[in-house]
Amino acid sequence: MGALDTASGVDSSRATSPGGDWRHANGDVNGTDEDKQSRNRPRTFPYFESLPYKVEEQSEREENLNTCLKHLYIAVSAGDFAPGAVHWTREIRGWLSLKFDLPRSTRVKLINLYYELALAPGLDYLVAERFASMFMVLTKRKHYLRPGKDLVLDWRPLFRELKLFVLPSESGGSQPPNVKRNIRTLTKMCTFAQLYFDPQEIPAILEEILPFFSTSYSEGAFVVIGLLNLLLPTSPAPEARSDLQPQEYLPLFFHLWSLVNRSKLVDAHFMDIISRLVRDTLTAPHIKYSEYGMFTDEQCSFMFTAILRLLEIPVGQATSPYSTTVDLGAGLAIMLDRDQRRHPSTHHISRIIVMSLSPDCMDKPDSVMSKLEGLIQAVETFYHPSNAGSWTRTLAQLVYYLGDFFVLRWNREHSGEMDVPPERRLTDALKRRFVLCLREVTFMGIFSKSEKAVAFSLNTLQFLAYLEPTLILPGALQRVYPAMQGLVEVHRTISSIKALQVLSKVMARTKGYRCHVTTLLGLALPGIDPNDLDKTVQTLSYIQGVCYTVPFHDLTQEKRDTDGDSSESGTSTPMEGVDTGTGLAVQWITEQVERLENAQGLLEIDYEKELSDHEEEMILRSSTTGLAEFLHSFLGRVFTLLENLPDAAKVRSGTPEENVANHLPAAFTPLLAALSPELYDIALEKVANFITNHVIHQARDAISFICNSLVKVNPDKALKRLLPHLIAGIRTEIEDNRAGSTRTAGTEVLPRDRALVWYLCILSMCVVHVGDAVIAWKDELFEIAEYMQRKCRGAPTLHVSNFIHHLLLNSTCTYTIDYSIYEDEELKKGLTTDSWGRQVDVKKLTLKWHRPNQEEIDFAVKLYDFQVNNSLNTLIALTSSDPPIKREGTGKDWSDEVCRNLGLLRLTTSGISVLFDVRHDQVGEGSSTASDSDSDSDAMDTEGMDDDAGLGEAEDEEVKPTFQYETGYPLQRGDKNYKLIHELRHRTGEVLHRVHQFLIEKQEDDVPCFTSLYNAYRSWFIDVGIERSAHVLERITRLLDSDEGPFRFSGLRKEYPRSLLVRRATVYHLQRLRHNAAPRPKTDLDKRLLLDLAESSISLYTEIRRTAQTANESAVKCILGARPLVIPPLLDALVKAVAESDYPRIKGAMFTLLFGSLAKTISRDWRFTPTLIKAFIEVTGADKPSVQKLATNATFQVMDMGKALERMVILDKEVVQALAFAIDAGEDQAVQEKVVKRRDYIKKKRARIEGKKAELSKELIDINRTSHWKKVSRTAAIIVNLGMRYDTIASDEIINLVTTGSIDQHPSLRGLYAGALVGLFAVVQTRAITGHSYEKYLLSEEDVPDKITVPTKADDPKWTEEHLATFAKPEAKYYVDFDYPGWLVWTKTMPAYLPNPPPMAYDNVEIDVRKKIGSLLDRSWFSNYFAFMKQEPRDSGADRFRMSSAMLLTHAFELVFCCLTKATFEDIKDLTQAVYADGSDKHQHRATAEIMGALLCCAPDLEKKQRQEVWEYVFPIIRGIFQDGLNPDNSGYWTTFLHVVLQSKDPRRGWPLVDWLASFRLDMESNAAFKESSKIYLLQQCIADAGWHFRLEKPILEDFMQHLDHPYKGVREAMGQTIAAIYRTRYHESYKDVDSLIKAQKEASSIGVRPYEPTEEFSKTITEVFERLEVWRGQRPAGQQTPSSYTSGGKTVLLWIDSTLSSYECTQLVKFFPSVFTEQLLHMMDIKEDPELQSLAYHVFRHLPNIPHRQGEDSEFIAALIRIGRTATSWHQRLRILINIQVIYFRRLFLMSEQQQLDIYKCVSDMLQDTQLEVRMGAATTLSGMIRCSPTQFRDRMVSQLKKQFTDTLTKNPLPKKQRIPGTPTPEQNKLVLTRHAAVLGLGALIQAFPYTSPPPGWYTDVLATLARKAAADPGMVGKSVKSILADFKKTRQDTWHVDVKAFEQEQLEDLEGVLWKSYFA
Repeated sequence: MGALDTASGVDSSRATSPGGDWRHANGDVNGTDEDKQSRNRPRTFPYFESLPYKVEEQSEREENLNTCLKHLYIAVSAGDFAPGAVHWTREIRGWLSLKFDLPRSTRVKLINLYYELALAPGLDYLVAERFASMFMVLTKRKHYLRPGKDLVLDWRPLFRELKLFVLPSESGGSQPPNVKRNIRTLTKMCTFAQLYFDPQEIPAILEEILPFFSTSYSEGAFVVIGLLNLLLPTSPAPEARSDLQPQEYLPLFFHLWSLVNRSKLVDAHFMDIISRLVRDTLTAPHIKYSEYGMFTDEQCSFMFTAILRLLEIPVGQATSPYSTTVDLGAGLAIMLDRDQRRHPSTHHISRIIVMSLSPDCMDKPDSVMSKLEGLIQAVETFYHPSNAGSWTRTLAQLVYYLGDFFVLRWNREHSGEMDVPPERRLTDALKRRFVLCLREVTFMGIFSKSEKAVAFSLNTLQFLAYLEPTLILPGALQRVYPAMQGLVEVHRTISSIKALQVLSKVMARTKGYRCHVTTLLGLALPGIDPNDLDKTVQTLSYIQGVCYTVPFHDLTQEKRDTDGDSSESGTSTPMEGVDTGTGLAVQWITEQVERLENAQGLLEIDYEKELSDHEEEMILRSSTTGLAEFLHSFLGRVFTLLENLPDAAKVRSGTPEENVANHLPAAFTPLLAALSPELYDIALEKVANFITNHVIHQARDAISFICNSLVKVNPDKALKRLLPHLIAGIRTEIEDNRAGSTRTAGTEVLPRDRALVWYLCILSMCVVHVGDAVIAWKDELFEIAEYMQRKCRGAPTLHVSNFIHHLLLNSTCTYTIDYSIYEDEELKKGLTTDSWGRQVDVKKLTLKWHRPNQEEIDFAVKLYDFQVNNSLNTLIALTSSDPPIKREGTGKDWSDEVCRNLGLLRLTTSGISVLFDVRHDQVGEGSSTASDSDSDSDAMDTEGMDDDAGLGEAEDEEVKPTFQYETGYPLQRGDKNYKLIHELRHRTGEVLHRVHQFLIEKQEDDVPCFTSLYNAYRSWFIDVGIERSAHVLERITRLLDSDEGPFRFSGLRKEYPRSLLVRRATVYHLQRLRHNAAPRPKTDLDKRLLLDLAESSISLYTEIRRTAQTANESAVKCILGARPLVIPPLLDALVKAVAESDYPRIKGAMFTLLFGSLAKTISRDWRFTPTLIKAFIEVTGADKPSVQKLATNATFQVMDMGKALERMVILDKEVVQALAFAIDAGEDQAVQEKVVKRRDYIKKKRARIEGKKAELSKELIDINRTSHWKKVSRTAAIIVNLGMRYDTIASDEIINLVTTGSIDQHPSLRGLYAGALVGLFAVVQTRAITGHSYEKYLLSEEDVPDKITVPTKADDPKWTEEHLATFAKPEAKYYVDFDYPGWLVWTKTMPAYLPNPPPMAYDNVEIDVRKKIGSLLDRSWFSNYFAFMKQEPRDSGADRFRMSSAMLLTHAFELVFCCLTKATFEDIKDLTQAVYADGSDKHQHRATAEIMGALLCCAPDLEKKQRQEVWEYVFPIIRGIFQDGLNPDNSGYWTTFLHVVLQSKDPRRGWPLVDWLASFRLDMESNAAFKESSKIYLLQQCIADAGWHFRLEKPILEDFMQHLDHPYKGVREAMGQTIAAIYRTRYHESYKDVDSLIKAQKEASSIGVRPYEPTEEFSKTITEVFERLEVWRGQRPAGQQTPSSYTSGGKTVLLWIDSTLSSYECTQLVKFFPSVFTEQLLHMMDIKEDPELQSLAYHVFRHLPNIPHRQGEDSEFIAALIRIGRTATSWHQRLRILINIQVIYFRRLFLMSEQQQLDIYKCVSDMLQDTQLEVRMGAATTLSGMIRCSPTQFRDRMVSQLKKQFTDTLTKNPLPKKQRIPGTPTPEQNKLVLTRHAAVLGLGALIQAFPYTSPPPGWYTDVLATLARKAAADPGMVGKSVKSILADFKKTRQDTWHVDVKAFEQEQLEDLEGVLWKSYFA
């Protein structure tokens, strides 16, 4: 229902409006108690007043709420989370869904409780999910609570949970298996909770999170940014705290942003954070605001540049602005992303822009508004339909959100919901400018090729028209009129109809424009076309939209106010007669259409000024006289459509035909309701004639619905006209044509029966939901029903039953019968022109309801009684020993008859379902109130301890009685009707049972009978109190939802047409009914029927099984305690079927038990679970694929049944205690006793269940010893889950099984057991670390023996250097394993580890387990395990260093060194030697690497002596391999090995390795390229793992720098990347604390300190390297084919630069671009002899403009580009410069100064005269691209200037007269051609810059004509260029030519035609 609560569509949730208010206490004037209030904004819709019956008192609702709260309190206190707390949570949700208001204080307490529960340590995660979702429901709407005032949440619990996911190093290690949460739930909770975090916590959050920031290990940076986005409160802090104002910490954000360049993730995160900040500060008056919103100019430009990047628009030949390698480094931080579909970046971008607008934007030349205009301008051409691509949807979405937010803000500011300081409020001028900015692109987007983009654009169009009708509507009409008159392509017509659809509401309201409505309706009619169903659907929707807002009354005929005419207009004017015909309107419309057609460009028409009110009314009234004609032709077209509908398939297939049939009724109801009585009569007459004269079989549903709409609108009139014909028709058909006299095979309706079915369908639709007018015809209807039942056979019988069903529904249900757009009084007075498009006041609705009266009820009961008795008697007769119809032979008559009667029973039962009383079987009338209150007080005790050892949940999920609310139930308990229908229902149940038994015995293969039977069962069970089988509520809600769509605007509440508001009341009534139809206690009959269903759920026949299973699923949901009833027989059946290999029954039983709602009950009820698990394991042996597939799908569920129950859940007592207010003082004692009793019960139950689990696991282990591996693998998974527990760890059997299993013969079993063994070790480890206490374990309070905290001396300026220096020596006081301490900021202390750890403290349980495992690990175990490791893996994917085996071995070796195993270290050495053997095979290497890795991983925890021993053994072997053993096959294993040993560890821990690798120097003599390069790669791995802690880089760098020109490619690549890696990890910031970090950023600039400033040393290196390259370039003779120092060295340097540029630290090279890089790169691109060098250089060159420079840093780079473009000698270089100029111009639109822009323009337009043709063409393209994306004012200046310049050039340099002397052209001639070509290309560039502007601007036609006249005849390339420019122009204008042609004068057209279209006569 969410979407109905708020007016805004897609994500109405939190994302839109600013939160409430942190500061002033809104104390009420009268001093009312704030807590009693429930919301800040009153409800829009008067739910309770709109119902036709008196609703319950507020006190009763609160009473019920308190009961829920009391039980919730008991459940939570007793630790009964599921089912207890979950059940009461569901109850409270139900209470809320009925629109009852939760008192604010209660809401706060509940939110606190659910926040606590959702994050409670130790709670089963599936249950926690439920609580989290309730938390989100309670915090979803902003207007219930004001953040900070009513509710403050603590961010720490959420942070604690998130840390487990993204900062695993922090949380110790082992994660308990039963608390694996869903990270999505956590991030979603953050979204909801963030609003309520206290902004005064900002410093604490920064202190906590920022220290983890590090780009040396880039995951750290991503995690910090992700966490800030999720947790940082954005609400404005109190005014007094100046240190918390956004501008204090914004510079820091921008600084962090610049630390991770080229990352899309980071851009998106910061947009998100900042957009919320903007939203929340908009309403805070104490925060400084300027034309840039809350930002500074610099910040604003920075953000717009990022926005341009995020839109990922392709420019020229540039690569994407993002580098994928950066985002790959995000690692775990990916989990912190918010859902991209729900929170797209465009949403944040729009929020930032719109929420920063204020009137200041209007007076300043540069502001957010002008930047927005610049942005839209820059991407404008990408909106055009011909220019489609990956960006289309994003861009359409951007404009949509911009419009949406603007409308939202505009509406909320005006309604006062958003309390914006007056000087920031949006003004009309700003609104106008905003609309103008988006207008052009929106009109383009409507015609886009992508469906999604069209939808977004149409919505935007609607928003804009709502804001500024006079600016948008003329443009829309300009496009719509030609489209509707069929002058353009079909898809434009469909888009135009869609556009009319969204504009219908605004048009009907706007003066002047509403006069167009009637004409447009007329033009839309041809859209109803049987050949184009899509268009038909759109047209119908349009007509529907109009009908909701416009009355179809001929206003000239309406009666005037009775009090004399003169009161209206002073004196009565003689003109009154003029407006009786359509003449006036037609004339006016014709004028307007012409005016639109002749207009140039988008125009504005403001009828407010052009027409006087009186004129406008005359025109409008005149236009309404055409409505009758419209109605005639509309019905005519609809009938044609119906006659031509193809045969619809029976099933719902979603075909277009079906779509049309569904849209017809939707359009007809509002249309007929809007008609005046005269027009209604016309419609009724036409439809009635159509029905009597036609029978169109496939249109029967559509026409029935149309008749239904007719009758609904005016029941008396319509029934009188239709019923006699229909009834007569039916009799005639049956008597004269013998229709329906024989049985029909299949679903086909025989031609003879078609007319009968046609009448019948229409008849049944005429009597449903039309109110009590039907009663007048009751006798005729009763008779015809009886008559047809008697006479009909075959297909029509279903329709007969349906007719009866409809009659019953019509007479017993409560529903609205009110479809008019106006209230009655207004219709009585007569409508005037003011009535058009008026909004009804929700509060003043008077609804007409239908409530069944006594007469209707008597009729319904009589009909029900008669029909049901007939059927029951027939069925009894048919199932007797001597049936009236024989069963023998092939005849299906018996089945038909049974099916027919069962069908009738089903439909009559559901038809009268509203009269069945849900509570019928519960209590006698008298005592109901008293017993209610007692009966639920002890609902908890229903399950005694004795029944079946209390393993189960006798209270199957939903014990306690739910609360009933008034729904206007029409019967009196105990009167005769009440008794009669309940007796009949009981009897029906008995007969159904009888039929079931009969069929099972005699007709077990009669599928149709069974199907009808179980459908009848299903209705019998679920249709009580509301017709659930028809999904009434869901269906009506969905329809209402889609009809409201066009009327939704953000920020407006329920401004819908009256008839939709009326339907909202119906929905509310249905919600109440649905709420009352809660599960009911079971009776004996229920039990019997449920067991019948269970019996058939495992039938041999698939169809029967399926039907029975569906019915069973539905039925168990309605009856309390039904599940434990049906499970035992199903389980027995499963066990039996498995024993007999009876596959169909196995499938049936498994489906029913495991794939429905029964599975949950079984998993909780350990009376059943063991049986199920054992049976399930047996199923594994079944030899049938379909059974195997089922078993595989269920495995996970069955495994889950074995997980440990919650033993302890840690909650904050006070939060729970806060609920105790719901308990009366008197009850307190009783409640506490109940809590204790319940708690004991739960404890005992848990103990019993755990006992059962232990027994089961023992049994299963026995099974495992002997079985087939497939069975074993299933069993093993279950055993592990059953048997491992924190307290006992595991039983001996399990330890034995798992340890020996790890060396099993079967590979997948080996893997399974090895995993379990690692798990076992992990449990032991965890227990020891958490001090053997479960509580500590849940709170993750771990105490690792060797972990210490070291105080940092951060205040000492030399501290960081000293800290780093220690990493260069092997000795250490302590090891720093983590990368982050001190990288960005220092904290007071840092975590570190002792070199010699004290031993672990194990308790007896742990020691036992370790000994047991150790006793099994002997030499043969290891030798087997090693042997398996050496085997070739089965698939190539597994051929890598496997962490799993290394982990297992690490644990095993640890036992070896503790001397707990039979095997010794000597044994291990021997075995390892045997594994490695001669090292010739790659598998030997893999196994050795895994063993060595394991040894080194367990070394740190050993005693010093043993550690020494390990290293002395391992290191020589590894050194040997590294030196000569590596080859391309095995190097991957060793790289991973290195990673495993060094990753996130102090480099000093693996000192021998690090030291040896760092001592590597290049050996220029060696010719083994691979050996060299693989060593460099190992070194690179080592540097990457150690990060900035690697301190041995100097000699390595020197060595590399000397040998940059290494001859081997592999070595060069390795060198380049390693150099980049070294420099990348040199950078760190190390501020002394968070405060000084924030301060430093703020002082530097509003966007913080510029990170990655190159050091002097680095700058020197770079310049030297490039100088050397320059020297080498000089030495290389041109054209040399062989590699030279220059080409080799160049490649190394390029690889290094490429690696740096595509990484986040790319900005450290920015200052070298202009002087050092650019020219050198261009030179390299010229070396044709070395294509590799060329392409590398080109690749790097294209990176340059994508690197984010800061504002002002780009001037030199641009200057350099311009210089080279003008002066370079090689034309290739000049051409390539153009590529970058275009890109840099686009990327830095918001950062360049105007002077720079002018310089670039000058340079490019000069390059048009280049001597080389390619360069000239390139310059032309670049120029047009630049013009295209420049801001408007600047662009217009440039255009006029360039146009003048080029036209002059052409005119001044004419071609000389013909005097062709053969021979070579003279230099003068060449020069002339060049000049002319430059001018032509320049003018061409101007034309191509506006490829889609329609109609073209004024100067445009001149330019085209000039080209055609002056240059088209030129010989050679000049003439050719002109022709291609003109041809291009014509090609892009194909779509809009009819508009564009008007922009030209006649002679211009003639000039063009001479060039383009050769004249026809020539």
